[in-house]
Amino acid sequence: MSELPAESNVPIWPHFLPHVLRVLNSGGAVPRRNLVERVLDAAELSEEARKETLAAGDGRADNRVGWALTNLYKAGWVERPQRAVYRITEPGRSWFLENPNASLSFSEADRLFKDYWPDTPRAGSISSTPTPISEITGLDPIEQVEFGVAQLKENVAEELLRRLRESNPTFFEDAVVSVLLAMGYGGAEQRGKRIGGSGDGGVDGVIDQDALGLDQIYVQAKRYADGNSVGRESIQAFMGALHGFGAHRGVFITSSRFTQGARDYANAVPTRIVLIDGRRLAELMIKYGVGVQVKKSYDVVEIDEDFFE
Repeated sequence: MSELPAESNVPIWPHFLPHVLRVLNSGGAVPRRNLVERVLDAAELSEEARKETLAAGDGRADNRVGWALTNLYKAGWVERPQRAVYRITEPGRSWFLENPNASLSFSEADRLFKDYWPDTPRAGSISSTPTPISEITGLDPIEQVEFGVAQLKENVAEELLRRLRESNPTFFEDAVVSVLLAMGYGGAEQRGKRIGGSGDGGVDGVIDQDALGLDQIYVQAKRYADGNSVGRESIQAFMGALHGFGAHRGVFITSSRFTQGARDYANAVPTRIVLIDGRRLAELMIKYGVGVQVKKSYDVVEIDEDFFE
């Protein structure tokens, strides 16, 4: 479900090292906010790349320039004469004049800066990670954390689907109703229930959107194995059931997937039918805390530049 940002247009943070030094070498001290923008200009970063963000909403390019600055400061190649203001030092100038067009990999940057960090492995170094994620994909430390969390979620999603597929139909129907209630359907009073069974009229659950049940959403839940897709005929049957209840919208949820024919049909009919496949169902369960619990939380901190201005 998660994917590495392999198509990112933002270079890895070592790429920005010579650009930071180039901007600072042009003379004088530069406030961080102006420095980042000038570095991106020097690196000729496209507008598309500048608009990329991390999951937390911060700019990816800004974040990577920040890591370049952190390493340069630790090495003593730049200094901060004032709060949030940077200036190149003689060692930094010397390295830049010898390597004005350097294009460093993670491994080369690791070797370049390893002597400037304490005894513990530094954040973002190749040696501090069990697998060379950063070297392969260009992820900086914060992005590595985000990717690690995404991997964990993907593993949990796969386990959720496995258990749902192995559960009995009643449990699955209750689970999908619980997901919809957790998403906010049914209001604060959680007006929703499973109605599957004999005489259910072709639906497995109903959500009341108002206290009197005048506005209702009907639910169909199909617990299928991964290779058993839901076809057009099942969607047609569900639409017929909705018409029988006088309903104009419904949600069809499966633990497997829908055929293209089923999706095309759902999009073509006037009755509003939302299709949720197993992948999306697992994502929603994780997002809304159904069948999962938070094991541990971490706070990722960074320097508050406004504090130092």
